[in-house]
Amino acid sequence: MTQATGSASTIRRMVGTVAATLAATTLLGGCGLKSDPAAAPGTGSAASPTANPKDALLDAVPDETDGAFRFTGKDASSNVSGRIDPASKAVEMAIVMAPDKDGITAKMSFLVIEDKLWMKAKFSGQPGLPKFPDKWMALDRSKLTDTGSVPSYDGADQGNAGPLIEAATSVEQPEPGKYTGFIDVTSGNAAKALDDGEAAALGEAGKRVPFTALVGPDKHLSSLVLEMPAVGKHKAYQYVVTYTDFDSAPKITAPTGGTATKAPALAYELLNS
Repeated sequence: MTQATGSASTIRRMVGTVAATLAATTLLGGCGLKSDPAAAPGTGSAASPTANPKDALLDAVPDETDGAFRFTGKDASSNVSGRIDPASKAVEMAIVMAPDKDGITAKMSFLVIEDKLWMKAKFSGQPGLPKFPDKWMALDRSKLTDTGSVPSYDGADQGNAGPLIEAATSVEQPEPGKYTGFIDVTSGNAAKALDDGEAAALGEAGKRVPFTALVGPDKHLSSLVLEMPAVGKHKAYQYVVTYTDFDSAPKITAPTGGTATKAPALAYELLNS
């Protein structure tokens, strides 16, 4: 794709936005914390009575035995939504980033089915920004300099609820289906669920982060909300994950026909920057 004269600085600004967008997928990217699905919280334990509220909450976390379902996620900088289909080892996610300092807004979507990957991208807010086809663009992972910079399917719990709940220092059940307590987000895998460096920046404030979780009548975790404290120049925010429509969400299939195309060179230029 030919770029307009004078757009180089705009492209450089956009590359920064793309990097931030891809970094935001750690919110719902599994963080590589579940290399063994059989060891995931909740797997194979639904039929057994739980000994305490924390165990009951972990039993409700999505696992590889669940049918397709929907999810949403929100942190300080992005909103993510989509579907997860464990049987197909597939995830579809749409990421919306707030305007950056240059007023550029990024909307990106990724579709992952096993090792196959597609992307959609739309940028607005400044003249001269590149335009991508409004189709699923098939990406060749071998053309990416860092395959870890794009999403992959690494478990049903894309919101990292399991690692966060595992790090809970106290869990109470004040009423049926509702759980409250505190999480040490600076410890172990819980720290990996946050943006790079965030757990360390929180310090002592991160050792006792309040949370509320809801479990529906179907015994599935429906929401997890952490009240993340303010630190330095960063304002307080809510880390939110929701899981809904278990077994009723449409299964994820590969795009075909006019809904898909090969990714242009510009897509790799952005992802490899």
